[in-house]
Amino acid sequence: MWYEQPFRKNENLTTLLRAIRELATFPIRIMEVCGGQTYALSRYRIEELLPDTIEMIHGPGCPVCVTPEETVARAIEIARFPGTVLCTFGDMIRVPSDEGCSLQQLKAEGKDIRILYSPLDSLKIARENPGKEVVFFAIGFETTTPVYALLLHEIIDKKIDNLTLLTSLFTIPAAVSFLAQDPECLINGLLAAGHVCSITGTETYERLARELEMPIAITGFEPADLLYGIYRVVQLKTQGRNLTVNAYRRAVPAQGNPIARLQTARYFTPYDACWRGLGTIPASGLKLRPPYEQYDARNRFCSEVKPDIRPSVCRAGEIMKGKISPLRCPLFGNRCTPDTPLGASMVSSEGTCAAFYRYKTN
Repeated sequence: MWYEQPFRKNENLTTLLRAIRELATFPIRIMEVCGGQTYALSRYRIEELLPDTIEMIHGPGCPVCVTPEETVARAIEIARFPGTVLCTFGDMIRVPSDEGCSLQQLKAEGKDIRILYSPLDSLKIARENPGKEVVFFAIGFETTTPVYALLLHEIIDKKIDNLTLLTSLFTIPAAVSFLAQDPECLINGLLAAGHVCSITGTETYERLARELEMPIAITGFEPADLLYGIYRVVQLKTQGRNLTVNAYRRAVPAQGNPIARLQTARYFTPYDACWRGLGTIPASGLKLRPPYEQYDARNRFCSEVKPDIRPSVCRAGEIMKGKISPLRCPLFGNRCTPDTPLGASMVSSEGTCAAFYRYKTN
């Protein structure tokens, strides 16, 4: 595409790499918290071009990857109820539960599980199936939550009584703060996700940089975007300035999207959420406010999901903290592949393990 060309030109990338190498004379660990950025870093082999002093840490940037096992198990139990239509995005149906079952397996067995491109498509399904309970398995970060708010508005406005949401919604800043203070993580800088900041604006990350005493660059997804973001983080670190810079101005206004935030706050409220591989992070999730709890599928279906106390074989939590690389996991590419995933990070194309498998094993 014509609009991508300037951000992929060799001369632009070479200039940025040269500038990074001149500045990065000291060790620095930079975390990106967006699955799209993780995918792009692997696809364009950017990490291999960076100096040895820079280590990229692939944080919890994919909602498929951090949706907890309990929520996946609950979705599976709901899908088993007679007369239920469970809808979600494509990657979620392949995520295995602790018992090894997945929504994809239930679909193969004849359960009514549908892959949708937009949550709003579930409105039509609910209207066309008045005798069935329709559930949308709603996952995501700040970028997709406003769409769920719009879906709830339509459900209420059109008085649709057979459509509910099973939510698994998270907010990035709380997770960043949690990881930055984890002694196992040891990150020195952050690449913030441009599409998330297009909703939240820059103020939250400006405050985060001050609180965590860490430079942050808001950046995009093209090779030049990522290299420029890395350059700005290294530059700020060199100068000893713990600031947030907007390195993605063409997409991120300083004020973000106030209307989207207002609608999100209307229907959702923060709570202490469990992240797969990381545990419970205070005030990091979003759940339905009390006036709208009737649209929570957890309240509509009396399903009992017992937590699995067995330790998980998936080491994605360690990967997200930068303790190990996917290549050091003994299951990676062996028992755990995109065709036979043992963890969610091998399912989603934006998961770290899936990106490494596709671009770093050949």
